[in-house]
Amino acid sequence: MKPPPFAYHAPRDLVAAVRTLAEVGGKVLAGGQSLIPMLNMRLAAPEHLVDINRVAGLDEIEVTPAGVRVGATARHADVEAAGVHPLLTRALKLVAHPVIRNRGTVVGSLVHADPAAELPAVLALLDGRVRLARWDGDGVAVREVPAADFFVGPMESAVEPDEVAVSAFFPALAPGSGFAFEEVSRRHGDYALAGVCAVVTARSAKVACIGVGPVPVVVELGEAWSDWRAAAAVVRAATDPEGDIHASAAYRGHLVGVLAERALREAAREGAAARGA
Repeated sequence: MKPPPFAYHAPRDLVAAVRTLAEVGGKVLAGGQSLIPMLNMRLAAPEHLVDINRVAGLDEIEVTPAGVRVGATARHADVEAAGVHPLLTRALKLVAHPVIRNRGTVVGSLVHADPAAELPAVLALLDGRVRLARWDGDGVAVREVPAADFFVGPMESAVEPDEVAVSAFFPALAPGSGFAFEEVSRRHGDYALAGVCAVVTARSAKVACIGVGPVPVVVELGEAWSDWRAAAAVVRAATDPEGDIHASAAYRGHLVGVLAERALREAAREGAAARGA
């Protein structure tokens, strides 16, 4: 199928991008790996498309001791190759296929807010945030939205119609942390039936689950655990999976418990090795 007719805009700087969006509305195009199929299947029919790929600086990957800021047009493959954040790098290896990662963007995946996608879970687990820009009549106004408020429902983020997501910040892991990402999909590269990413320190553990709720399900385990099976039961109880043609709710609920135990054990081993314990 072909997309419905639309007017195409290709601004060269952020001011022009947000001003264009404020004036004409429409959809923002970055990687297009979700938007273009939706257009072709007529699931979206914007009158205007604002392509931000020519906006200077939006492909930057900025690394500081506090964490990593990824620009809106930075591709999955480029962020993965940069290896700037170990958990983010591990998650990116699970995203679709190389051809998708060559064009798809990290920030675009966050804005798409698919509850079965890996990157929203990583941002939620790390308490990251997304920077949004809009035209306020005189210039560019910027706000940052924490992950806890950014994902508001399945395929729904906090980005307003006149806003452009310009970057995402992934906080650095604490020294001595261990991490893991475990998921199960019907075929390699498919969206996961369920998945769990975990960060474990000497005194706490935290997980984020995908595919078992309308948004990433974050569970703070808090205290140090020695029984990861019991911890996984806590995680499983915090989820509310739904069934579909790919898996029943009961299977997803069982699966997330198995994956939580597996991820917590692996993260705990990595953390102990990092601490020399």
